Amino acid sequence: MKKKSGFTIIELAVVIVFATLLLILFFVQKMNSDAMHRDEQRKEAINAMYYALEEGFYKENGYYPETISEDNLKVMDPQLFTDPFGANLGLEGSSYTYEPANCEDGKCKEYTLRAELEKEDDYIKRNRENK
Repeated sequence: MKKKSGFTIIELAVVIVFATLLLILFFVQKMNSDAMHRDEQRKEAINAMYYALEEGFYKENGYYPETISEDNLKVMDPQLFTDPFGANLGLEGSSYTYEPANCEDGKCKEYTLRAELEKEDDYIKRNRENK
């Protein structure tokens, strides 16, 4: 009887299953890594808004605005108002929110900046006097 060289179906199936598991693991890790990167982008944007509000707007005006945008936070990179999925601050679906409080005639005494994160709890920054 001649011995045939090559792989058996079982050996091929084991290799295919192993390769499939490695690919699944790779893509899960990649998705987690991408989500963590987007979370870091969100935190960076919220920190930029916070410092623009505190060091720019509040120091100049003595109050916080009812809404924030490129128009009243000129010291900030305008692209940071757009979240990683392309939704602008204040629009439905944005992971960023600005919540003013104790407002009178468009002048607010407090605010909360919030970013909805994918891998962690919401990232929140409040005005300095409210900490």
